[in-house]
Parts: sequence; C-alpha cells; structure tokens
Amino acid sequence: MKFDSELRDLVAACEADIRPRFRALEDVSERNLAKVLDAFRENRLSDTHFAWATGYGYDDAGREVTERIFAQVFGTEAALVRTQIVNGTHAIALCFSGLLRPGDKLLYCTGAPYDTLRSVVGIDAQKTATGTRADAPANGSDHDCDKALNQGSLADFGIGYAQADLLPDGGFDFAAIGAALEDPAVKMAGIQRATGYSERPAVTLGRVAEWIRFVRARRPDVILMADNCYGEFLEAMEPTDAALSGGVDIMAGSLIKNPGGGLALSGGYVAGRRPYVEQVAYRLTCPGIGGECGLTFGQTRTILQGLFLAPRTVTDAVKGAILCGRAFERLGYSVFPGTDDPRSDIVQTIRLGNAEALVCFCEGIMAASPVDSFVTPVPWAMPGYEDEVVMASGAFVTGSSIELSADGPLRPPYNVYFQGGLTYEHAKIGVLSALQRLKDRGLLPPLSL
Repeated sequence: MKFDSELRDLVAACEADIRPRFRALEDVSERNLAKVLDAFRENRLSDTHFAWATGYGYDDAGREVTERIFAQVFGTEAALVRTQIVNGTHAIALCFSGLLRPGDKLLYCTGAPYDTLRSVVGIDAQKTATGTRADAPANGSDHDCDKALNQGSLADFGIGYAQADLLPDGGFDFAAIGAALEDPAVKMAGIQRATGYSERPAVTLGRVAEWIRFVRARRPDVILMADNCYGEFLEAMEPTDAALSGGVDIMAGSLIKNPGGGLALSGGYVAGRRPYVEQVAYRLTCPGIGGECGLTFGQTRTILQGLFLAPRTVTDAVKGAILCGRAFERLGYSVFPGTDDPRSDIVQTIRLGNAEALVCFCEGIMAASPVDSFVTPVPWAMPGYEDEVVMASGAFVTGSSIELSADGPLRPPYNVYFQGGLTYEHAKIGVLSALQRLKDRGLLPPLSL
C-alpha cells in the first residue's frame, strides 16, 4: 500500500512520542505468557488433547484440560470454555440467566451496559444511551423496550434492573451504588470493563478492587460479576484475581476477542467460583447435565494455541491503539483514552464529528485488511443495536475484534472505535490507511508535525 510521505512522517513522529510506553507493556506481556505457560505445564497439556471426540462429549479430554487451564490462568475455581457460546454477549447473558431468579435485581455499576446487552436485560436503550439512571420493572410487564426484542429478557422473567453511572472521571459513584444496594432484591452487581460505545475510561483493576471492597463491605451476599471483554491480558491480573480484594465471583468474555489470540474460531468463556460456574453450565445445556456434555468440535488446538499467543497479540493491539490515538490527537481530534492515560481495554475512540468521516475511516481500515480488502463497508441495522452501525472487519475469523477492525454507530458525536491487530505492524498500516483515506476525501485537517 502507498501512503503519502507526510502521513508516514506524522506516524513516525508519533511512534517516537509513544515508544517509552512500549517497554512497560512488554513487561506485562512477559508476565502473562509465563502465567499461561505455567497453566499448560501444570495441567500436562499433550497433543492427545487436540483429538476430536464425538456424540455427547463425555470423553472430550481436550475440553476438560482447556477448562482447567483457563481456570488457572484466571485464578478461579472453575471455568466453562465452550464453542456453543456464540459471543461475549451470550457468555454474559448466561451469567445473568444462570444466577438470577424472578424477583431478583441486577445492579450495573458502570452505567448502561453495551448496546447488545440492553435487550438481554430488557431496558430501553434510548433511555440509557445518555447515561441516565434506568430501572426495569421486576414484573417485566411495563417497559419501553421493543416487545419483539424483549422475548426471554431478564425483565420478561421478572428480574429487575438498576444502574449507577460512573463519575465524570471514570470512577465509581459509590454513593449511588450504596443507595442501590439498600434494595434487598439486588442479587448481582456487575461491571463492564471496556468503554463500549461511550467516551468513558475503561475500568482499571485498581478501581475494580475498590469496587469489590465497597460492595462486599455492605452486601457480602451479592454476586459480583465482570464483563471482561477486551480487557484480558491488559494487566498482569484479571478481575477474578484473589489479590484484588478477593476478586469478583464470576466473569465472562469472548474467545474471538483477546484470549483467543486471533486463532480461536468461535466460542466464549465463563470463569469464577465453582458453584456459580456450575449454575451457568446448567443454563448453557440443561439442569442435570451442565458442563458434563458438549463437544469442542476439534477446536481445542486453536483455542489453546490462541491463548498461548494472546499476551503478545494483546500487547501489539494496545501498541496500535496508542499509536492511533496519538496520530489523531496530534491532528486536533478528541481521543479517548488520551496518549498518556492508563488503559484497561484494547479500544481507541476517536471523535470524528460527522458520519462521512466515520464511514471513511472504516473504509481505510477495510482496505488494509487481509481478507475482503476490496469490500466497501456500509452502515446497516445490525441485530442488537439501536442505530445503524458501520463496521470494518476483514478478518480471518469473522467478527474477531482482536484482529484489526473499526466500527461505530451512526449517531452524534460520530465516534469510531478502533481495535485489534494481530501484529503491531498491521495496526500501524491500518492507521496509515485510515489517515490516507480521510486525506484523499479532504476530511483531514492540515497536517502538523
């Protein structure tokens, strides 16, 4: 691909600015790889675990060792790692439906959940998109969510919902959380580490530890849940780590994001305290069977090889995100997080200001993709989203957001969310391609080095 020399000079200057940050990221990557290797060795992983099983999967030894490895890596008693989990939203929804019962209430402590989860909960996405407090009725009979989308939601089963928004600096609003916890119906308190389609900071593990201490001091009976999508291997610990005030009780994520390392073909995971993971397994299959059945369909090798590569892949993705943020920051755009801000997910947000620039940016990322580079991304009504979304993801695994991708909803302020890149070099080329496409359309401000 050919890029204007002034764009290459801009990116080179940005690399010089940010290079000092890379060493700390590489230290984290090394510590996480050591943790993964320890889990492989101590669970005696063998190539025999890569063999196929058939039928019910009673004898799927590869599945069993994979789940032991994930549990050890995440510092939990048990894990459920399954190809039958279709995405991160599904994994999180299983935690909700497996652990909550009619009359219970879910408290979200990081504001409204990601768009696709709002129909799972049964709340009106339009009301929560602005960050206002929202409540879904416990009887599930009087809410504004589209009834067709609400079939089988938490609200439909009489499970209530409340949220406490984050403070402007991204910290927890402990006054609001404390007030909400006074409701004895609250059985689960959840957090979303990643920014989602918002401009708030990702939730760092230091803040997670503060939240755990606060909730446990007031309501030790409440189950603590973390949506860990985009957050795995950003730091040397995970939300379940006992060193974080005992860790959360359960967390969930997608294998085609960080922990799959770009090799896992599909699937999701749930990890946490054994009784809770078992309850979630009963929801995934059925009561009485739980995690005892379920084939891996020959994916054990790609799942575990992806996990082996994940610490390095995530580090390169974060490097690419920092580069992207710095380049657009130097051009005068508002970016979240800023170049020097702490990071707890792989997402870089850029406020582009108009729909044309948003689509154009995604066209540039698509043109730099290894798969379907000739395809032009166009906005469309994706299932689970309130607005049309434009998405660029020319990936080897469809929808894999640890691979280079960019997306955003067509709504003000027209933010684009850049993430992934299996290598830093590919993320860098993606940044250059997006800049070139914007420049060619006359949508970039004057370059300033």
